[in-house]
Amino acid sequence: MDLSTMGYLAGWRVVRFLPESWARWLFERGADIASDHGRGAEYLRRNLARVVGQENVTRDLVRDSLRSYARYWLETFRLPTQARDAALGARLARFVRGSEHLEASAARGKGVVLVLPHSGNWDMAGVYAVSAFGSVVTVAERLRPEALFDAFVEYRESLGFDISALSGGAPPFPHLKEALGEAKVVCLLGERDIKRRGVEVEFFGETTTMPVGAVELCRQTGAALHVVHCWFEGKDSWGFSVSEEIEVGEMQPTMQRVADIFAENIAAHPADWHMLQPLWPSDVALRKERRARPQRPAKERG
Repeated sequence: MDLSTMGYLAGWRVVRFLPESWARWLFERGADIASDHGRGAEYLRRNLARVVGQENVTRDLVRDSLRSYARYWLETFRLPTQARDAALGARLARFVRGSEHLEASAARGKGVVLVLPHSGNWDMAGVYAVSAFGSVVTVAERLRPEALFDAFVEYRESLGFDISALSGGAPPFPHLKEALGEAKVVCLLGERDIKRRGVEVEFFGETTTMPVGAVELCRQTGAALHVVHCWFEGKDSWGFSVSEEIEVGEMQPTMQRVADIFAENIAAHPADWHMLQPLWPSDVALRKERRARPQRPAKERG
């Protein structure tokens, strides 16, 4: 087991028992070190430059972004204990804007697909949905090593989520489709096209691809499609928004509408968008090029 995996597993076992003020301080200091006090995190910087403009990607913004990401992990490690509080769902419901759109779609009895970007704490949004609708069906990226993937599945199942693996097992699409046929709620992260087989959209003025699963599920089942966004408010507060139902038609125009809403929401809360990986093809190509370069021996590098 590598050190990274050991760190994640230790987080779930240890962080929940620390006083919250201590844990918060430790995670913020860790974020500041990881961001080199706002000077590092190259791909995060490149992504944020599309959102706010290169000149506005300040050290403060990068630092705040890494602190937001650290807060996600802090809450992740503490959430299994917090979720035992039956009042948590009702508390989270107070932060939801547009819940009437979700409730109206759920009342139709054809299932609901919620698609959202990697922003704020999407697991907290899932806890709210479980509290409001009884269950949430979602997909998890197959992580390596297997112990880490198993830990994430166990964590999310402890919150009431029904998990399918994105790869390495039975294809998740049939299970998601079946769940919608039972009028359940499906939640999918939707702005990062891991397999690079998605549909082209314009996103912050540059072409990229986004996965089509959420829209295709709605096309095949008649389920309602909504864009959800998550962000952080104060120290103990969250923000969640649910869009009006999106009309589902031809794939590319529908995906472009989803991308446009993603962009509008991310621009309103740029520091809470946790996209530290290359997202646009130009950055993916840059990373591949760098990885392909032969590494010079340390003595040659001086």
